[in-house]
Amino acid sequence: MGLRTSISGVGSTLLGLLRTRLELLSLEAAEEKTRLIKLLGMAFASLLFVTLAVLVFTVTIAVAFWPTEDRYVALGLLAGVYALIGIVLLWLIRRELLFGATPFSATIEELGRDADLLDRVRAAQAEADHAEQAEKAEQEAQDERELQARRVTSRRGRS
Repeated sequence: MGLRTSISGVGSTLLGLLRTRLELLSLEAAEEKTRLIKLLGMAFASLLFVTLAVLVFTVTIAVAFWPTEDRYVALGLLAGVYALIGIVLLWLIRRELLFGATPFSATIEELGRDADLLDRVRAAQAEADHAEQAEKAEQEAQDERELQARRVTSRRGRS
């Protein structure tokens, strides 16, 4: 009966642990979804307004320099500046994707702790099993010695 109760307790503990971890994962997924939608909306609005500003700025420069001989130089410089800004932004995006925060980091950390705890429990159980086997072997050896002692005593009694 004790083994069945122990297994039942371990099973319910593991089930509760799994339920807690899944709730944490669900909560983090909802937070990530909200954050992503917010970021995408802001990025789209930002892109729209920056595009409009760049377009108006380019037209303003083109109109200002059109009557002069430097109109092609001005447009070439604008194209170079835009290309440089685009490259810098791509580099920043790449850096954020590579080195940004890991999604679901709290869940991963908790699962790591759970794995460590289970490893310690398994090691303790293996140690307890080994000690139990050693105790059982010692008891068997003691019983064998007692049996031999009785045999010797019974032989002496017969003689």
